[in-house]
Amino acid sequence: MKAPSSNEPSPDVPPQVRDVEESWEVVAAAERFSGRVISVRTDTVVMPDGGTADRDYAVHPGSVAVVALDDSGRVLLIRQYRHPMRRLLWELPAGLRDVPGEPLVACAARELAEEARYRARAWDTLVDVYTSPGMTDERIRIFLARDVAPIPEEEDSYVRRNEEIDMPVVWIPLAEAVDRVLTGMIHNSPAVAGILAAYAASADGFKGLRPADAPEA
Repeated sequence: MKAPSSNEPSPDVPPQVRDVEESWEVVAAAERFSGRVISVRTDTVVMPDGGTADRDYAVHPGSVAVVALDDSGRVLLIRQYRHPMRRLLWELPAGLRDVPGEPLVACAARELAEEARYRARAWDTLVDVYTSPGMTDERIRIFLARDVAPIPEEEDSYVRRNEEIDMPVVWIPLAEAVDRVLTGMIHNSPAVAGILAAYAASADGFKGLRPADAPEA
């Protein structure tokens, strides 16, 4: 059965089942830590019964990630060391929104070039994800990139540092990537979300996807 597009809600699902913006009153706030990328703060929030509760969370600038598919239906993955997890994880090319005013799709194209040495001619918005909304305000827009090609060595001027020095690139069939997600072999959250979303979106040839410059809700 064909899944309804974002513009065609299922008649069996109430239309109010969608995330909406809301902000409960904050009566006190304190910054606990400030680092190079994130800060940690505590907000004292008024609850529905009139009481208050403290909520600790990490403030994050946001990220982008890229599901790059080739003409054979393979997805590009990179492997990166993630120190908090003490693991080498297979991931999508991704990075911080660290250039003020930069369009998100331009940020994604830059990360695809820097981390994987590829460029793409066709871009769509695949899925938007809050990575862990109980503990951080980080949001990730995951793009679908197609019509991809490697960047010639003479055009690749980006200098890779730290973890980026040892980041192998592989192409695997999208269906195999789905199997590796479902069997617990791939754990990175944007990779899991992007792989599964791309597989679902492929059912109608990606016709239901939003344009690359679609606004974030």
